[in-house]
Amino acid sequence: MAASRYNSPDLRRQVGTSPKPKTRDTKDTLCRNVLIYGHCRYENSGCAFNHDQNRNNSSQNSHSTQTSSENGTKKLNVDSPSFTPTGLQSTTTNPSTPTSSSKRPTFSTQAASAASFVPRGAGLSKDESTTSVFNPAKFQEFKPQNYDLASNINANGTSPEPTGLAYDPFSLSSIGQTLPTPQYNPYAEDPTALGGTTAFFQQQNTFVPPMQPLQYHLYAPLGQPRDGLLPYQRQTHDFFLPEKLREDAQRKLEAAHQVLANSALPNVDHFTSLVPLDTNNRESSTIFGYTSWVYKAVSQENGRTYCLRRIKDFRLSNENAIRSVKEWKRVHNGSVVSVHSAFTTRRFQDSSIIFVYDFHPLSKTLSQQHFTQTNNRYNPRTTVTEDLLWSYITQIANALRAIHKLNLAARCLDPSKIILTEKNRIRLSACSILDVLQYDARRPLQDLQQDDLAQFGKVMLCLASNTPPSSLNNNNAPLIMQQLSAVYSEPLVGNIMWLLFPPQSGETKTIDAFLTKISGQIMSNLDMLMHQNDGLNSTLYQEIENGRLFRLLCKLGTINERQEFDGDRQWSENGERYMIKLFRDYVFHQVDSNGQPVVDMGHIVRCLNKLDAGTEERICLTSRDDQSAFVVSYKELKKQIGSAFGELLKGRTNAGRGF
Repeated sequence: MAASRYNSPDLRRQVGTSPKPKTRDTKDTLCRNVLIYGHCRYENSGCAFNHDQNRNNSSQNSHSTQTSSENGTKKLNVDSPSFTPTGLQSTTTNPSTPTSSSKRPTFSTQAASAASFVPRGAGLSKDESTTSVFNPAKFQEFKPQNYDLASNINANGTSPEPTGLAYDPFSLSSIGQTLPTPQYNPYAEDPTALGGTTAFFQQQNTFVPPMQPLQYHLYAPLGQPRDGLLPYQRQTHDFFLPEKLREDAQRKLEAAHQVLANSALPNVDHFTSLVPLDTNNRESSTIFGYTSWVYKAVSQENGRTYCLRRIKDFRLSNENAIRSVKEWKRVHNGSVVSVHSAFTTRRFQDSSIIFVYDFHPLSKTLSQQHFTQTNNRYNPRTTVTEDLLWSYITQIANALRAIHKLNLAARCLDPSKIILTEKNRIRLSACSILDVLQYDARRPLQDLQQDDLAQFGKVMLCLASNTPPSSLNNNNAPLIMQQLSAVYSEPLVGNIMWLLFPPQSGETKTIDAFLTKISGQIMSNLDMLMHQNDGLNSTLYQEIENGRLFRLLCKLGTINERQEFDGDRQWSENGERYMIKLFRDYVFHQVDSNGQPVVDMGHIVRCLNKLDAGTEERICLTSRDDQSAFVVSYKELKKQIGSAFGELLKGRTNAGRGF
């Protein structure tokens, strides 16, 4: 409900009442509303003043002629004002005063913006009828202080007078001292000093309203806005998490909490609820030389979910081999699955070694993503785009740089051991295993790091040519490289060849040298990640606001329609709780002129945000029988909800029942 346009109840007068007659004769006095506005809206409602300008001019001219004949001046004076303010009557009625003929009484320019003249009502007392009326002569013209344009300013911008204002067209520091205090800007980096200098544009002699809290104009997207979308075209799902992102998150949470009914898998150390993650159920010893299985398990120590990789039928002969896993705990990189520990066990009825990694639900290997499709003339494999290949190259190079920097080697770069955790997001998932399994036959670190680069190039060649690793060998590799030149750009093919083939004479192959060659693609991939981060931040801020509104709805739900509290069956229908019930109807139960329900998500979100912020805006709450109406602000409603909810938390028997 809109607030009243009047600031004080004294300014509201009934139009139909007749004003009280003045003690003096007012029938010859021209009404000031006619003089200022050209008409008087109280002319036919009992205004006792004269509304005929011709009559007033004739009386004024006769009085002026009589006065002029007595003073010996000319009979007619066209410059005489038609109305003489009360403050200047003393100067015009005393002909002996010498200043009466030289100083002409005029109106101030602020008289045009004066309030409308309202005659006194008949019910006013004698004291009120004799109060002072509006006098324009009391208001002076606005003159800038300490700023005289007529003052002499020399070439350097300084005034010779000691009291003059130093004016410099390129420096307004001295002028800023006479300006009012700048309004508080919550968006400025330095709102108190405004960057150390006073602002150039300031509002002088204006009323600055109190600043509203910045909590209710929310749901502003932080990412790239969609152009060409009108306000009424905004959909309901724009206020919440996107459905695709919500569906992916729900599936990952379901996979993380999945259990296997009637499972025969044992508990291993402090890990319980083992669930196998291998879907093919086929034993393979191609990569490690031993059969390996992958499980999901929950730790009893911290309740987190981990990934366990079991190496079957491995007998540990050297204790120093398993200690090498501790060196991998220092690798903290976004493209490497973190390694936590390793231990041996016989719970699977054999001698096995378990490696503990971070768990990424619903992750796929690159082999499952790109090589599981049937390859025939009716359903050929899809070609991997060049942008995706550059993204894979950048992430694997980032992982190898972090590993080689700590004097380690990945030793396990294969499409079946590189997992895809998010869209175009890959990680190395089987590090540190070969360091333990082949500890006795370990090779020099330099040779192992060179093997990492060669395996890196082989993985990229398999993805670019849609060739499984088992079908790629040294004989067909040169032919496949020639075929790639017709599909991909020369820099991509050249970098794969640099990784795959031995270095030339006098050249040292390192991961840092390779990063220098692909620096331009690294920046492109970084820009893509920043755009993705902006979109996720925008979605995160939306969910933060939804969390606020959910807490507010929980308070409203615990208060409204409560059947009984503290022995009072009408607790939710009395006092401030009844006002909260009417607010619930105002937000959620609105109907149109035909009695049809109005479901407006924007109205619901807007009202709840204003309630959570506690704004000064007022609304009209009407009872269901239309017999009662309350005008209340959101600030008062917030206070009432807090009081009622606090009463529920305390549960006292002597709690207050009224406002």
